[in-house]
Amino acid sequence: MFQDAERNIEFEFIRATENAALSSMRWIGRGDKESADAAACDAIYGVFDLVDIRGEVQIGEGIKDNAPGIFLGDKLGMWRDGSPYFDIALDPIDGTTNISKGMDNSISVMAAAVAPTPGGVMKNLPSYYSHKLAYGPAVAKAIKKFHVSSNWIDQSLPETIEFVARALGKRPGEVVVQILERPRNQTFVDQVRAVGANLRMIADGDITAAVAPSLPDSGVDLYVGIGGTPEGILTATALKALGGDIQLRMWFKDADDRAAQRSGMSDEELMRVYYADDIVPGDSALFCATGITNSPLLPGVKMIGKTAITHSILMRARSQTVRYIRAVHNLEHKTVHLRSDQADHSL
Repeated sequence: MFQDAERNIEFEFIRATENAALSSMRWIGRGDKESADAAACDAIYGVFDLVDIRGEVQIGEGIKDNAPGIFLGDKLGMWRDGSPYFDIALDPIDGTTNISKGMDNSISVMAAAVAPTPGGVMKNLPSYYSHKLAYGPAVAKAIKKFHVSSNWIDQSLPETIEFVARALGKRPGEVVVQILERPRNQTFVDQVRAVGANLRMIADGDITAAVAPSLPDSGVDLYVGIGGTPEGILTATALKALGGDIQLRMWFKDADDRAAQRSGMSDEELMRVYYADDIVPGDSALFCATGITNSPLLPGVKMIGKTAITHSILMRARSQTVRYIRAVHNLEHKTVHLRSDQADHSL
């Protein structure tokens, strides 16, 4: 049943991220990230209002910056008796600041897993931010081969870079490390520079950055830094399909921040390092994304006259199948169903 449910529903997720990308593209460079996010959310809701599933959002967005969003506990799908349950994680636009400035690295992204009951699969961590390390299949295999038991988050970044270099047959100076440009990540930047490794900084959109080490042609070997926890959950789903992995530990600015966000978790749980299989256990996991502006993961929406070209990726963890989907949309005929008025709209 699980396998059939995944196969039956997977392209509806692509339709949702495509429509979100198409609906938000008119806001590229207009300095209004809230309107872009609202357009993407409306389009995603609109797709699933017509889809026969019982989906519940376990990882949403919007709460952190008070932006419009699709939130924890929101329902997606028609919710008819007998329809399959899905746990859903999403970010209608990862990289809202980028889209508002007309910069690269914004995507619409969703992940899902078949669940016996709502909330039965995906791990929902309460912190806004997490310390994350993401790496590709070759490094993940080397960790198993050499029985590396310690969490890299607990060791120095230079040691981690040394191990990644050996796993990839490189010198440490040839390892490419990607980091989100934030003051809280300056320590990592300094350590990468001290080792002499190659540093790549991004302004926003750390899902694409954390997935990049698992893509063979990305040119990135390791992602490290403190970024959004919801983005880490979405990344974990993708890495299960790609054969890479992530290490994630919740991060808090100070003791007051920790007390406010802990949601009844013990100190041991707050300090735990989560891997992809801890975040999304089992083998049911879908990940899909559509590019809005260009990123290491996907090209952005391209307009040619009355035609829009979108590029999407669809992954299934069970089969480790990765599909790249190029879609050509005739804007004289293409419509997007929106929840806000339950009507179809031309773009």
